[in-house]
Amino acid sequence: MRIAWIGKKTPFCGNVTYSREITNALLDRGHQVSFLHFATESRADNSWNCQEVPLPFIYKSQVYTIPSFKATKLLTQSLRRIRPDIVHASLTLSPLDFVLPEICEELNLPLIATFHTPFAGKGAKLVSGTQLLAYQLYAPFLCNYDSTIIFSQIQRELLARLGVPEDNIAVIPNGVDTIKYSPGASRIKSEFRAERLFVYQGRIAAEKNVESLLRAWKQAQMGPQSKLLIVGDGPLKNSLEPFYGAEYNISWLGFVADELRRIEILRGADVFILPSLVEGLSLSLLEAMACGVACIATDVGADGEALEGAGVVIDTKTVRSQLRTLLPLFQDHPEMAIILGQKARARAIERYTLDKNVSMLEELYTQVLQRPRLQLFRGA
Repeated sequence: MRIAWIGKKTPFCGNVTYSREITNALLDRGHQVSFLHFATESRADNSWNCQEVPLPFIYKSQVYTIPSFKATKLLTQSLRRIRPDIVHASLTLSPLDFVLPEICEELNLPLIATFHTPFAGKGAKLVSGTQLLAYQLYAPFLCNYDSTIIFSQIQRELLARLGVPEDNIAVIPNGVDTIKYSPGASRIKSEFRAERLFVYQGRIAAEKNVESLLRAWKQAQMGPQSKLLIVGDGPLKNSLEPFYGAEYNISWLGFVADELRRIEILRGADVFILPSLVEGLSLSLLEAMACGVACIATDVGADGEALEGAGVVIDTKTVRSQLRTLLPLFQDHPEMAIILGQKARARAIERYTLDKNVSMLEELYTQVLQRPRLQLFRGA
């Protein structure tokens, strides 16, 4: 099958990892994949193995992308030249997302989206802010995609309430390579002189709620042999790092580009902590689970669903107080981390393997190709 994949290559975020892992897995299964992305980088990147088509942009970040005026024309020309069987857009919060259905209708190409936008979780209402705006803004346009992939039944119900036909919503959870991400040897504890190692890995941004973790760590007065590693970068890093540093046994590693290094960090960790206020289905969480790390995460997006019965799920309203209690428990009772790490690894293998994800994706491609094409909804 010839697949045109539209997504992000940089800057590093879950969407980038999703595109890289899925496209490489599709190539391994014999599909032809062309990757159209917003990038101008000319340096070689051996982690991407497919044909690439860079699209011009004005601005891009981990959250959204602003294409240049030429991007739509270049995208149309590229799709006409590639002549794919199907187009799959890993949506990048870009204006181009809204015109893709018209482009694909003109070229008579089936179009699938993966909708990554995070949400608060089960029982939660969409509240004001970018979360509400993104869902309200996208729902009418997702009606014009032949299928939209999301990560949990909760998210499916949420989109359906906003008018997206349920038959056009496919639940395909994120997947992780459980061979690459697996328990193994690590020198990270000796490197940081730690007996107990706690790790946060992700963006340092308001929605990730990292400050609640830092304040809980400080208030818990963890012993000198317990270390907290903060792996990642983001807009709040410079304002938080000066107040939560080495004097509290906290090390800031910044963005770690080397995947093998990130795996080594996870393999050496006792506990992985994700205190987010909103998520989709965190790949960082799934990677930690696959590495056999005990996980603590908030009940947002599909993270609580992934971790239920295989880790510790906490409430977003009381993150700091819950962590202040939990951190010393894991420090003083290492057997808890061992048992929960085993449960996390088993859950990842049971539900969240990359192989299973790609098989479900191939099945969806086949179903969409056999359906009559959607007629675009253009409103009154």
